[in-house]
Amino acid sequence: MIFLGCLAGLFIGAMPGLGSVNGVAILLPVTFLVPPTSAIIFLAALYYGAMYGGAVSSITLGIPGASTAVATVFDGRPMAQKGKADQALMAAAIASFIGGTISVILFTGFAPPLAAFALKFGPQEEFALMLLAFATFIGLGGDDIPKTIFSILIGLVMATVGFDIISGKPRLIFFDMVDFQRGIEFLVLAIGIYGIGEMIWTLEHTKGGIQMHKVEIGFKRIVDNLRQVKQYFGTATMGSFIGFFVGTLPAAGATPAALMSYGLAKTFSKDGDSFGKGNVAGVAAPEAANNAASTGSMLPMLTLGIPGSPTTAILLGGMIIWGLRPGPLLFAESPDFVWGLIGSMYVANFVTVVLNIALIPVFIRVLAMPFSVLAPIIFILCTVGVYATTDRMFDTWLMLFLGCMGYLMRKLNYPVAPAVLAIVLGPLTEQSLRQSLIGSQGDPMTFLERPISLTVILLAVALICYPIVNSFLKRRKTVKIAE
Repeated sequence: MIFLGCLAGLFIGAMPGLGSVNGVAILLPVTFLVPPTSAIIFLAALYYGAMYGGAVSSITLGIPGASTAVATVFDGRPMAQKGKADQALMAAAIASFIGGTISVILFTGFAPPLAAFALKFGPQEEFALMLLAFATFIGLGGDDIPKTIFSILIGLVMATVGFDIISGKPRLIFFDMVDFQRGIEFLVLAIGIYGIGEMIWTLEHTKGGIQMHKVEIGFKRIVDNLRQVKQYFGTATMGSFIGFFVGTLPAAGATPAALMSYGLAKTFSKDGDSFGKGNVAGVAAPEAANNAASTGSMLPMLTLGIPGSPTTAILLGGMIIWGLRPGPLLFAESPDFVWGLIGSMYVANFVTVVLNIALIPVFIRVLAMPFSVLAPIIFILCTVGVYATTDRMFDTWLMLFLGCMGYLMRKLNYPVAPAVLAIVLGPLTEQSLRQSLIGSQGDPMTFLERPISLTVILLAVALICYPIVNSFLKRRKTVKIAE
């Protein structure tokens, strides 16, 4: 069951538009044919496999298979373009293994206290955490801070399209088009900008007739890549702890964890300028975080009956159908189920890393194609992925428009990543902000009166100031040298 789940998850995660949520939802009915323990093991293994599968399309095609793999595109795709796709895929597999192993150990040893701590996070703490994630974005755009902030604001504007979450009134309905009332789906934006936009950019610079990337793969290359683990082991470990902690928070999920891990890795790296240009640590950080978060999100589901992500919400529904009662008594009433699941996590991590390393030669064959052949395949995958997810032709046309917008932003040297990340976290940030202000009757001091919230906000302010001050010092040094 573990092998089948990991294999299915790997290919489901690699397909643009599918991801773990759709994969678990589609295959949930199949699990009614087996006992509950086997069912949850299969679906959990599928969840782990899908977390890595998103990295495959992110690295080889530049299209994130799901929102959790967006940050992997930033350095994974440039590495593939430099002929280092095997190194990027290996780093993603090893980092996923590190993240999964650390998170399972934490899950096994600290489930009850961590679940109790997660309950202390109210809307104020959730807003502070989102602010911390945004603080890490400032460093993603390089030294051009104004363009980075502008890109973030564009993403926040697009995140507010649709119905107001409090009053229910429509807002920012462009040209009074009814289709905008449902908002802009994240996958439409991500696939458009990173799939279509990247394809247009590449076609412009290669004229479509050049063989893009040649990657030699063999046993020696695999061994050499394994030796390079020490380059990103610390980064992957940091991402694992961040991912697990964020994953345990209800409604947070793996996407904010991956984005936050990438931002912090870039901010505190000695070679931060190389992030976004093919730094292997930029692949390891988000991949370790999203795998750790997928395990962490199961903790509130099992111990409190509160899903930690959209995927675990479906798993929670499956548990109820199977006749199980998630919550504090689950460990006492169904120990075989709980410890069978935890035991399978250890095995699934090992199976996933072996499976992924074995399939690396298959994945990189995609890069051997001339781009004149690969471009139509990317276009078809993007179009089918968007339409299959939303079932609306409007979203397909919107994907093409956003792809052109992403191409223009890149041509004008505006960072695309902050805009994409802002539309992911925008709804979560707005919801927690407005809940906090409604609860405090509009008093903004509510964020500073709670110890956890105050601590996280101060950390966010420090992270916002760090790249700004660093950029100022660099420019001042440059001016002095010129004089």
